[in-house]
Amino acid sequence: MPITQNDLCESAHDAGAIGFLARFLVQTTLPHRRQSGSQYTRTDGRFTLRITDVGGAGLPYGSYPRLILIWMTSEAVRTSSPELELGASLSRFMAKLGLHATGGHWGTIPRFRDQMQRLIGAAISMRWEQETDGQQETAGENLLLADRFHLWWTPQTLPTAPSLVSSITLSENFFEQLVAAPVPLDLRAVRVLKQSPLALDLYAWATRRVSYLERPTLISWEALRGSFGAGYPDSTWPT
Repeated sequence: MPITQNDLCESAHDAGAIGFLARFLVQTTLPHRRQSGSQYTRTDGRFTLRITDVGGAGLPYGSYPRLILIWMTSEAVRTSSPELELGASLSRFMAKLGLHATGGHWGTIPRFRDQMQRLIGAAISMRWEQETDGQQETAGENLLLADRFHLWWTPQTLPTAPSLVSSITLSENFFEQLVAAPVPLDLRAVRVLKQSPLALDLYAWATRRVSYLERPTLISWEALRGSFGAGYPDSTWPT
């Protein structure tokens, strides 16, 4: 369903369309395409994000893990709990984005399941450098996304049966990162952009930047490519 003029006149809060994404996942981003190997690294200035596949399902990539992380962050903020149930909440979230639960090889359910398994098997390392009182400081955090998980799926439906509750228990450190000043997003915009991981990244990044800018700021294409250009050749970016 397209966004109408009436939608644009109504705030995301009034429309019940506010979602959130963890701040550190906006500054540097997940892969856009399938990656070979078990490790992925992105650097933005003095901040480096490294994702390692420790669960054996492969590295998360594309639009779906971004949508799942928006759901995870939104649920963690809403419930103030690291215990996330995937049933009705995930179904409602998918419906808000216009994602219908479909089976088959190219359906939404197998792709959500695949990317969910990739995400919960990921370890995230954050590293940053700064200078304080003339001293060079290197600091960071190592995060395991989930401590425990129970996933129930059938080929054609999402996990909704009360007797077979799918759940994820986020690790304490990851949960704290999700709810620490998350970036608010308009789910109506996410719905329009959901097919493009790059568009989702740019929207979340721009939303975060605009929230604290006090004056016009020029950002070079080189800097943008450093943050979002993973896997793209130089020729695809303006010079």
